[in-house]
Amino acid sequence: MSELRWNPVLEEWVVTATHRQDRTYKPPDGFCPLCPTRNGDFPTEVPAADYEIVVFENKYPSFRRDPCVPAVLGTELQPIAPSQGVCEVVLYTDDHHATFADLSVDRIANLVDVWADRYEELGALSYVRYVLIFENKGDCVGVTLHHPHGQIYAFPFIPPRVAKELESSSKYAAAKGRCMFCDLLAEELSDGRRVVAENADFAAFIPFSAGYPYEVHVMPKQHRESIAQLSRPERRGLARILSTVTRGYDSLFDFSFPYMMIAHQAPTDGGQYGHYHLHFEFYPPHRTAAKMKYLAGCESGGGTFINDTLPEETAEELRAAIGRACARTGARSGADDVAGINGTAEAAGSGGGPGGCGA
Repeated sequence: MSELRWNPVLEEWVVTATHRQDRTYKPPDGFCPLCPTRNGDFPTEVPAADYEIVVFENKYPSFRRDPCVPAVLGTELQPIAPSQGVCEVVLYTDDHHATFADLSVDRIANLVDVWADRYEELGALSYVRYVLIFENKGDCVGVTLHHPHGQIYAFPFIPPRVAKELESSSKYAAAKGRCMFCDLLAEELSDGRRVVAENADFAAFIPFSAGYPYEVHVMPKQHRESIAQLSRPERRGLARILSTVTRGYDSLFDFSFPYMMIAHQAPTDGGQYGHYHLHFEFYPPHRTAAKMKYLAGCESGGGTFINDTLPEETAEELRAAIGRACARTGARSGADDVAGINGTAEAAGSGGGPGGCGA
């Protein structure tokens, strides 16, 4: 059973999807449903001996193309609606033991093309208002299948967090005549202390008001509303910087770093969103190698984040980790990966300036 239930207090939808209780939970490696189906092996979701990138509809979706009739009747105060939408799984590689950070820039660039394609195709459906692309990595964020993969949820409504960003950026554009995200990025690049990686087309930084200690936002330098609007060079620039950030995360404490990665882009409901700006947000739950950032009473009950670190200091740590990751793999930055802080240009991994180690 899957349906939408309206919370009139917070003015937002909650999705109930009871069938998801039965989804596959951490199977042994030999029985991973996301691996290729090889001769004589356990039959999986992919009827092929190998693959590059695979997209298929989730067997345990939160939204359905043909939703069931709701289980109960709603009221005027608390209405109920069918949860019509689409949920897809995106397999990054046939290598069960790889992670996003292990992918080549070429493969990530291919993945960016897949994201753009799915954004446009799913967004064209009459009942889809928003396409959310994301990845959950690590047991501590609730991952039930360890094979490297992401997900795409095609929503019948605009998610509340995105709706709030749309509202604030619309107000800013009306008052200033400019994109708020463009101005935020300009401030971050001018200040430099929170920038962790940069290339010709994208910049990655820990936000001034980060909620998570190692939260990172990735933005295109040119104003773009969605992944579909990115040029070919920009798509490769995105691939490079996502590779740089995830490899830096793994180098931070020398283990595979868990995170949630989410793409925020313009809705697909036919509205005009020239004031909005594509960006990726990373939410890693670790605040130290051994300590987690939990969303406890203040965050969950009060809606206010408490950050136990200074973004300027954690950005310095992450820049150093990116440098170590580049040195460890022998990667060298290209000319477009040279960046500087406060006017001092430094190559990626050379000690103080943000850069990138994607090839």
